[in-house]
Amino acid sequence: MALIYFSLYNSIMILESILQEMIEYNNGDITRINHAIKVYTYTCLILNSEDVSKQVAFISKVAAILHDIGIHNCKEKYSSTAGHLQEIEGPPIASKILKKYSLQNEIQERILYLISKHHSYNEVNGIDFQALIEADFIVNAQENNYSDSQIEIIKEKYFKTKLGITFFNL
Repeated sequence: MALIYFSLYNSIMILESILQEMIEYNNGDITRINHAIKVYTYTCLILNSEDVSKQVAFISKVAAILHDIGIHNCKEKYSSTAGHLQEIEGPPIASKILKKYSLQNEIQERILYLISKHHSYNEVNGIDFQALIEADFIVNAQENNYSDSQIEIIKEKYFKTKLGITFFNL
């Protein structure tokens, strides 16, 4: 299996394909689809404001698209969408999707790691992870009408990027 090179063309083609697979997997669940697209978009914007390599940006963007891919399994198995359950159920599904692409093992492993930890906020260990959790918080705050006090606590505790903070304050 050939390894991908991080050309702009290859990464865009793969991201578009993974977006399409996420949409198909969610089978008309517009709430889940829209959530993933919004998290992906904010992740892209945050990463564009930071000094990151194409590879790091690619990893974070793929993880953003697939971060909640396990929610339907969580509902079926546990009647819950709790974050720790998503971290368990998401990686096996994401792995099946990622195997279709010629990604280096370290890239696949990092994407799966991010999905498996995207609610483990105290384990952030890179800008790829930071951008993902900030984007997810931004979207969750909008979708769930977080109070001003909730936003302040979350921002102080978990936000580090300038653009992420700007978006979270909106």
